[in-house]
Order: sequence, then C-alpha cells, then structure tokens
Amino acid sequence: MSERKVLTKYYPPDFDPSKIARTRAPKNAGPRQQTVRLMAPFSMKCVTCGEYIYKGRKFNARKETTDEKYYAISIYRFYIRCTRCSAEITFKTDPKNMDYTCERGAKRNFEVWRQGNGEGGVMAEETEEEMLDRLEKEEEERNAMTELETKTLDAKREMAIADALDEIRTRNARNERGGGSLAILHDEQDDEAKRIEREDEEIAKKAFTIDTGERVKRIAAVDDEPKGGASLSAIASTNLVDVPTFKKVVKRKKDFSSALGIKKKS
Repeated sequence: MSERKVLTKYYPPDFDPSKIARTRAPKNAGPRQQTVRLMAPFSMKCVTCGEYIYKGRKFNARKETTDEKYYAISIYRFYIRCTRCSAEITFKTDPKNMDYTCERGAKRNFEVWRQGNGEGGVMAEETEEEMLDRLEKEEEERNAMTELETKTLDAKREMAIADALDEIRTRNARNERGGGSLAILHDEQDDEAKRIEREDEEIAKKAFTIDTGERVKRIAAVDDEPKGGASLSAIASTNLVDVPTFKKVVKRKKDFSSALGIKKKS
C-alpha cells in the first residue's frame, strides 16, 4: 500500500497533461445549502405524529440562505426531521426579534415570556404607553413587596415585645406569691439584728461600770495633778477596778426553713 501523504506522486511515462480537458459543471440554481450540526432553538411539537422535541436537542440540519434580509442581515432557513416520524420541519432566523420563527412541520410550544399580540407568537413592538403602564405595574409590585416585608418585621417585633411582657408578668406573679414568706423572713432578720445590737450595748455598759453603779473614768494625765497635794498613785489606787474580759459567746443560729415552708427529712 502506497503512502497517503507524500511529497511527489508517480507519473507514468506516457502521461500527457494536454489530453486532460477542463470541464465546467453548471451552477446549482436556487439557494445554496450546506449541512450543519445544530440544536433545536425552541421546544416544539410535530404536527404529523405529535412528538415533542425539547429545546437543545441536536440535529444534522440543512442550512439554506434565503433572499430575505433584515437591513443587511441575512435570514437563514434550517431543515430538520422529526425524531419519530422523520417528517420535515423548517424554521428560520428572525433577527428583528432576536429569535427563530417556526414555518412548517411543527408547532412551537407556548412560552410565557413570548406572550404578545404579534403574529406567529412573536411579541409585538411595545409602544410608549404600554411601556409606561408596564413600568407602573412593576413599581406597584415592588412597593407591595416592600410593604409586605415591613409588615413582617413589625409582626416579629410585636411578638418579641409580647413575649417579654409575658415573662415580666410571670416573674411579678411569682414574686407576689412568695412575697408573704419573704416579708416574714426580712422582719425576723431585722428583729434579730436589733436584739444583737442591744445585747452588745448592755455588755459594753457592764464592762465600763463598777459595783456601785458608777462608770469607769479615764485616768488623768501626769501633768494634770490634783491641787490638794494627793499623789497620782493614791488616786489610781482608789479608782482601780477589775476590768472584765470579753469572751466570745457562741450564739445559736435560728432556723428560718420553717418560715419558708421547707421541711427537712428526719
């Protein structure tokens, strides 16, 4: 087997290039066609068998250049076949609406965004009044959404306030139910503090009082000698008393559990 890619080819010795006549084939009349690979630009339904062809399905199509033009943009026509019955389906480009137009063999499925008053399901050009009406409707919808969000936030805030008020009411009611026992406890604590204070005053008074009932006075300083000639030692000997010692008294703690209604297990 000879090589497929070679630099030189073999010419026989009797080869005469002048005997090769140039022939001109007639040009194909009509629009020029070529085979291309494409995907379905929209969802459609075959009118022959009722098969649904979804958008994006791949086909081997024939592309045809038509004589129609939109300004300087050429319009192309494509030929495909139904995947079920092999019926021919044609559609062409629509540069005016930046879309495709289904011609024959299939029916384009309904699409909300293309809904309009134009022919063939193509949206008609929007006038200034229609554009203003559409903008007003969009603004109203936007305002409605803002109001709804505001109402939702207010409702959440009110619910939080109501929960806080319920918690405060519950705490106040609990304090009122236990207010009587707490008041009794506070009164008993005040009485006990007053009693301890009185006992301390009585002990201090006894400590600085002699048997005769007179209070112990401070010994006079050395400079303040009496005028009568009495010595300081004599005065001190007459005023000496036994100073009592302060002993720590262990007091029994009072049990307040009975006031609170707490019972201890025996």
